[in-house]
Amino acid sequence: MGFGVFMHRSDSIYQDVLSSQYQFPKQYLGRAQACVGHWIVYLEPKGVAQTRGYFTIARVQEIIPDPSHSEMYLAIIEKGSYLDFSQPVQFRHNGEVLEQGLLNNEGKISGRAQSAVRPISDEDFCAIVDHGLTDDHETLPRQDDAFHEDPDQDAFITPRMRVDQLTKRPVRDRNFRNLILKAYDKRCAITGMCLINGGGRAEVEAAHIRPVEHDGPDSINNGMALTGTAHWMFDRGLIGINDNFEIMISRQVNDLETIHAMINQTGALLTPKHPRDYPNLAFIRWHQEYCFKG
Repeated sequence: MGFGVFMHRSDSIYQDVLSSQYQFPKQYLGRAQACVGHWIVYLEPKGVAQTRGYFTIARVQEIIPDPSHSEMYLAIIEKGSYLDFSQPVQFRHNGEVLEQGLLNNEGKISGRAQSAVRPISDEDFCAIVDHGLTDDHETLPRQDDAFHEDPDQDAFITPRMRVDQLTKRPVRDRNFRNLILKAYDKRCAITGMCLINGGGRAEVEAAHIRPVEHDGPDSINNGMALTGTAHWMFDRGLIGINDNFEIMISRQVNDLETIHAMINQTGALLTPKHPRDYPNLAFIRWHQEYCFKG
């Protein structure tokens, strides 16, 4: 029992909602059950255009039969565990396969690499996590690395101790900010402003669309880069987003002219370059229903 790898394609025929469930056929049931209560890493295979490689971690809460498909099962993801890497990790790093457990006695990749669900060693899993959560100091230059809190002590930290850090809010917040600021090129998605202070720090904030306290995941699709003012207004429902990513202004706003002037000229959300990084409509609709003051 322990860590696992779940393979996922962005063009998958399976009914995956990665922050909440992963669908798989019966042939992988035993392997998936061995991951219950443990962390897994999602891997996008090299056959996918612009593959992200290893790109996300999460913890499996339970395995259940898929009620809509008799031969399929669902790995239910524990709420609050899903965490996108701030930088995707390719299958090979500096020419070396990170998942060393896939190598056979001759040092070549074995057929196990084709398995959509497979176990991974503690050491291999943590090596991938270390690469995925490494800080980009050009993006976040003003704080210490929250994941590697004491680099001098890293040699004494076991893989299990390292993974325990994944539940710490400072680690998750810093990784989320790194992820969102890079995706939005440090530019506010609502105002279009890109302000860098004298210390080289971007003055936009990483905003969750569906808040963490309301089961919103730390995923790129549940985030936007916003200035402090836009973030405050969005959280209080004075600004919202419709299904076409157009920016809505609440009728409760008392200075409509100023708010209109604050919004970028397109009147719509400035999205990341890649569509897979766009906000998820499920989170946008949650904000519409439970937060936006129409």
